[in-house]
Amino acid sequence: MIPESFIQDLLARVDVVDIVGRYVQLRKGGANLLGLCPFHNEKSPSFTVSPTKQFYHCFGCGAHGSAITFLMEHTGTSFPEAVRTLAASAGMTVPEENRSPRQQQESARRKAEESRHTQVLDAAQAHYLKQLRASPAAVRYLKQRGLTGEIAAHFGLGWSGTDRHGLSQVFPNYEDPTLVESGLVIESEDGRRYDRFRERVMFPIRNVRGSLIGFGGRIIGKGEPKYLNSPETPLFSKGQELYGLWEARQAIRQEGQVIVVEGYMDVVGLAQQGIANAVATLGTATTPDHVKKLLRTSDKVIFSFDGDKAGRRAAWRALQACLPVLRDDIAIRFLFLPAEHDPDSYVRELGAEAFRTCLGDAVALSRFLLDELGSRHNMTEAEGRASCLHEAKPLLAAIPECALRVQIEREMAKLVQLTPEEMAQVLAQQPAKPFAPAPKSAPAGGGETAAVSGAPQGHDGGYPDAGYDFAGHDFHDIPAEEADFTDYGHFPSQGGEPPGADGGRQYGGKQEWKGKSDWKGKGDWKGGKGNWKGRRDNDVGGFEGRRTMPSLAKRLLGLLLAHPELVDSMGDQQLEVIDHGPHLGLVRDLIMLAQSSGARHVGALLEAAEPDSDLATVLKGLRADILSQEDLPDPQTEWDDALRRIEFDSAKAEMAKLAATGLVTDDARKRYLELSSRMTVLKGAGIR
Repeated sequence: MIPESFIQDLLARVDVVDIVGRYVQLRKGGANLLGLCPFHNEKSPSFTVSPTKQFYHCFGCGAHGSAITFLMEHTGTSFPEAVRTLAASAGMTVPEENRSPRQQQESARRKAEESRHTQVLDAAQAHYLKQLRASPAAVRYLKQRGLTGEIAAHFGLGWSGTDRHGLSQVFPNYEDPTLVESGLVIESEDGRRYDRFRERVMFPIRNVRGSLIGFGGRIIGKGEPKYLNSPETPLFSKGQELYGLWEARQAIRQEGQVIVVEGYMDVVGLAQQGIANAVATLGTATTPDHVKKLLRTSDKVIFSFDGDKAGRRAAWRALQACLPVLRDDIAIRFLFLPAEHDPDSYVRELGAEAFRTCLGDAVALSRFLLDELGSRHNMTEAEGRASCLHEAKPLLAAIPECALRVQIEREMAKLVQLTPEEMAQVLAQQPAKPFAPAPKSAPAGGGETAAVSGAPQGHDGGYPDAGYDFAGHDFHDIPAEEADFTDYGHFPSQGGEPPGADGGRQYGGKQEWKGKSDWKGKGDWKGGKGNWKGRRDNDVGGFEGRRTMPSLAKRLLGLLLAHPELVDSMGDQQLEVIDHGPHLGLVRDLIMLAQSSGARHVGALLEAAEPDSDLATVLKGLRADILSQEDLPDPQTEWDDALRRIEFDSAKAEMAKLAATGLVTDDARKRYLELSSRMTVLKGAGIR
């Protein structure tokens, strides 16, 4: 804790005029200095700085504070960081009193670590810039995307090269642990190392202070994933950072708004067309931390996602992240482009003015919220309106007390045909628990811009970085009994995740599934399109006659229905894992229904499901089981264990199929060894 006496001494030594003057052009105006406010868009100066009182004040937006406050609000730094920055400029040292020697030592260690990471990232960036100048193919790709050298230089675009050990030219000590810790190099289980980024256009990611904290890479040839981010490091947390925020800071102030898109190329492509106030999430769903950071840059935020279903899901998740930070003095809107376009393609085809016109037509958050909820229920029936209100209650509860919340509640009352008094009475009778936004690392809604953090290169065949690549291996014709998926029942907890047992991958934590799959989940259940021909009824079990529901599917469905919070951390990567198991189509359908509708309890899900679908029938059958089921102490571990089990048996089935061919080719033998190694890792995690 920084002593108050030091803060007062610091403020007495620094001049707020000097601090503000670094960022705002000031001119004399009587006893004070005047300038255009950096916190909102204005044409006439209403921003004043007082040399005598040592504070700034804006008569337009109400911004007010000291030199410390200005640095915090303008650069996005924390209070301690702002104090240390000012102290360094004044030649002062922040006292470390009230901190134990151990705390001081840990702080020094952390600063040294961050400094090492910054140095290696800067060195890598210099290498990538040099590689771009020497790569006609990479330059040609950027030109094909309509980018000029000026824009490429503005964003610091580079090229990773094709060499698996290209960074060894930059770092003679290629075995330096910092290279792995900073995310530049991957170390496989057998100790071999190789560059994380290859054959990719490189997008440097900077924090609000302009410091390099990570990279994004876009492959220009064939391979998966198309977009690849640095992994989580001491400097980089994708749930808190926004690509392009540093580069867009001036344009955001000039335009008076910030546009949020899904990918790097959207940001760069818009900037090329003169729309330079766009930023992007880094392959994740929008988080409350993202929203807070956006609102520090502008009081008007427009989310512009792809025009397809995945983009609309991403927009709904962004709305949920916005609810806890809503206030009366901000405006959050949503722009939905035609389904065939993303922002980059739209502005290249139709021009900047057409895109600006679309921005003017963006839908207000309140309208999007009400329209989306209304579309999920039959509003011509009392039951549908009641279900709509039930789904809305936790969303409304997440909004802080403000006039906007009152307005939305009144609009909701009209939607469900209640008077404002009746609406207030309903909300007061059973106060809803506020909606819990998805975790910071939840993958984005989709589209080509959903980047994978730490995923293996698609052309590496799935190893050696312990990622699991199913590319090119089709198992649609494996019998269910051969895959041994029919009698797992309850998945006991394995007592936590042994370090490294998953090859660096966690199913329920902040890391993501690192593989990709060509499996399309052609099981017998596909939400009404399947092959279940037996008699349907409402009894527990769901189906009778020709076939019965496999116990694995029933177990996973029951786990999701009893613990719907699991759905909030589910992303496209985990859905791919589920596709690996036969007869799990309904599990995927349930997750997709819950994510798209926002419904969580069985009743709301039944309302959202197609009435005659297999999923609706199964939900009716499981309803009694769920009501009588006790909560599990650690449902996330249960779910993670199930995913590992699916992977294990998928690998087992593939090995059996390869063995049946006699392993006559080098590729078959290599793949068999890879699968065997992966199964050994999974066995180490307790899977048998």
